[in-house]
Amino acid sequence: MSQVPSLSAYDTVMALKNNLGSVILGKDEIIDFILVDLISSWNVLLEAVPGVGKTTLAKALAKSVAGRFNRVQFTPDLLPADIVGGSIYNPKSGEFAFHPGPIFANIILADEVNRASPRTQSALLESMTEGQATVEGVSHRLPHPFIVVATQNPVEFHGTYPLPESQLDRFIMQLKLGYPAEDKEYEILFEQNHEHPLDRLQPVMDCARIREVQAQVREVGVEASVGRYLLSLVRKTRDHTRLTLGASPRAALMLFRASQSLAFLRQRDYVIPDDVRTLAVPVLAHRIVLDSKARYAGVDKAAVIKEILESIAVPV
Repeated sequence: MSQVPSLSAYDTVMALKNNLGSVILGKDEIIDFILVDLISSWNVLLEAVPGVGKTTLAKALAKSVAGRFNRVQFTPDLLPADIVGGSIYNPKSGEFAFHPGPIFANIILADEVNRASPRTQSALLESMTEGQATVEGVSHRLPHPFIVVATQNPVEFHGTYPLPESQLDRFIMQLKLGYPAEDKEYEILFEQNHEHPLDRLQPVMDCARIREVQAQVREVGVEASVGRYLLSLVRKTRDHTRLTLGASPRAALMLFRASQSLAFLRQRDYVIPDDVRTLAVPVLAHRIVLDSKARYAGVDKAAVIKEILESIAVPV
């Protein structure tokens, strides 16, 4: 059995959770999932209408971990060089010098990522997968930790380019950030009357500490029967009658990592089936592709994953 997560590491992550909760009210589950993304060292896709706190959440995360934050507003005329950077000629030295783009940060907000052309979207792909950016044949390592928080508007389709399956597969989760409850929205009215909560936010951990926590999460134990249960869920998507594309082996690995992270957040040194069930929809739903009949019938991807969950016996 692996070692129990140290109290100091757990307390540090809880302090980060409290920091985010002081800025984003009434979204405890979303905050938990964002923390899972961070300590799993993967990227996240937020689907939300404008004005519900996507940018604020990303900024609060960067400020809480004393990390460098950059926001990239994706537009149809955005070029790959606008993201990764390029070489600029220095007339004094007579040489070209590399100038890094906004991708060289710890927390990247890729706002409305589906507004950019597929060519520009693909510029993110290498960074999200390999932790590096290649410019003019030279690879440059990105800072660590590195996490992309990408957003897309679910109700506006004019001038957008749907994300391809290969790029969706690089996001550990797709989360839907809805409107706050009425009582929380009432609190927001008065809380921001004099100053924004971001203005008083202080860092609670540094990037070195995050790397330590990420390494510790890898030591959270997964019993063999839980691993087989997780894999059975993923494999079931590949022969489902309503799907033309099931979840990939990368999806299984991400569900495994996310389950370890969620167990850590719940102060356990082992994963239980409930961890897997809690994460199945946000980790798997955006990776599956419905067949044409199911699409035209308005079948929801999350409903398919829930149906699969109900069809497989939970290990005791």
